[in-house]
Amino acid sequence: MKKLNKSKITTALFLSLTMGLGVSLPLTVPLLNPTPVMAQTSGFSDVSTDYWAATFISVLVTRGVIAGFPDGTFKPDAPVTRAQFAAMVQKAFPNKTRTRTAITFVDVASTYWAKTAINNAYEMGFLSGYPGNVFRPEQNIPREQVLVALANGFSYTASNNVDTILSYYNDGNGISNFARAPIAAATERNMVVNYANLKQLNPNRNATRAEVAAFIYQALVSQSTVTAINSPYIVTQQPIATDFRVPSNTVIPVTYKADKILLTKEETVPVTLIVSSNMATTNGVILIPQGSEIKGELQPKDGGTQFVAQQLILANGQTYNISATSNVITKTETVSQGMDTGNLLKNAALGTAAAAAIAAVTGDNAIATEELLIGAGAGILATLIPQFLGMNNVDLLVVEPETNLDLTLNSDLVINN
Repeated sequence: MKKLNKSKITTALFLSLTMGLGVSLPLTVPLLNPTPVMAQTSGFSDVSTDYWAATFISVLVTRGVIAGFPDGTFKPDAPVTRAQFAAMVQKAFPNKTRTRTAITFVDVASTYWAKTAINNAYEMGFLSGYPGNVFRPEQNIPREQVLVALANGFSYTASNNVDTILSYYNDGNGISNFARAPIAAATERNMVVNYANLKQLNPNRNATRAEVAAFIYQALVSQSTVTAINSPYIVTQQPIATDFRVPSNTVIPVTYKADKILLTKEETVPVTLIVSSNMATTNGVILIPQGSEIKGELQPKDGGTQFVAQQLILANGQTYNISATSNVITKTETVSQGMDTGNLLKNAALGTAAAAAIAAVTGDNAIATEELLIGAGAGILATLIPQFLGMNNVDLLVVEPETNLDLTLNSDLVINN
């Protein structure tokens, strides 16, 4: 029998076991009719149903992108070489348009098992070589190179600031310069999968078979080739708001530091309200964060009072002019001579004219120092009291921020960042 070349058998066997190409090879050279060794395609003994990457792996195995080993294992934590990755991407994206012509890599022989896959991956734009037309096919591929390859293959670019996007990762500063823009683009498209810490990218660590399966799966999702799965390890970084429009008639929920505001029907008082909850787009972009301020005035309107917004100050300090109003509030409470003002004034903000009316009608002259005054303030309180002297009662408007002070935009509000 003609003796077979040992290196060719080793390479071919490695290809069958690792890449799942369905090649039948002899286990021992002397046998004329050897038992075929086929790659495992399902039911891996080392990938339990609750394994973090089980679904990613299962789908890619079904699609023939990757396979297991004849002993029934998948070896999810084993590294992946650049040649193996090339074979995976050509199988995952067989219809990808070629964007350039293959070149001759000096370290990829014409007989090398993955030469065709490497050429295809290069032509499709997924992988490039090193200076001097070197490819390094047996080099383990780091995680950042996998993400760069997938992002570059589809010409993905980041729509927001690269440094801002990558600041999400605890180790973002460790990303190589060449990889920063592509990884930012991959992040925006939910292609990054980090187990077990979402914020730990580990860009320079060698990618494992399970991680490469997850990255390729998410790249398929980005191309609408497979259905997105629900995994807690997919980085779905909250996008950065930029040039978003909040349409007119949108209601902005607000609150105030006091439980109620008392003022006369003729009074105009400045008030700063607080946005009580995040306002976001349907896909999670926060436009107006909780805690932002809205400055404006309570102004007389149709026998009641209405809040008229003037300025929006976001939590990050950005300021916008804003046109928004509340409903007209006409609820009143009567202040009478001799009444106990304890409940009336509990955690209440008083317009200066309202404070003067209460002091004049009830004789409670401590209001100037004990109650929260808004409007002209305590300085002119004494000058306002005389106009209410001799009155047995006075009706004051009652504004309750938690129930009747939500604002409606009168025109579109453009938020840009």
